[in-house]
Amino acid sequence: MESKESVIAATGKRKTSVARVLLKVGAGVCLVNERPFDNYFPTELLRRRIEKPLHLTQTQGKFDFQVSLCGGGISSQAEALRHGIARAICQYDPELRPLLRKAGLLTRDSRIKERKKYGQPGARKRFQYSKR
Repeated sequence: MESKESVIAATGKRKTSVARVLLKVGAGVCLVNERPFDNYFPTELLRRRIEKPLHLTQTQGKFDFQVSLCGGGISSQAEALRHGIARAICQYDPELRPLLRKAGLLTRDSRIKERKKYGQPGARKRFQYSKR
């Protein structure tokens, strides 16, 4: 384990969202883009999804987080933050890595939007066929 004064930096990604997470031992305060965590993520579902790595490792309330989020929508930002928190906890205590790995929290979800192709209105959609 790291010393209490150190700050651990980790990056989480999902779609086009990037979360830069700074973790340090503290009282459980989380600031996202200089706003309180509960203000930034309004729904309970998103908050529970983000806190999953903390619940799994039983470390809720032990760390302070300062997060910088950019890109994507609110849901993909939540997934990016969850990925960043899991990676930061893994750096703090490497013994928790198998637990986080088994839950699938350390794997980056690489699914991104498929590019639009020429001669079509979208990535897969075709123009309507006209027989006459």
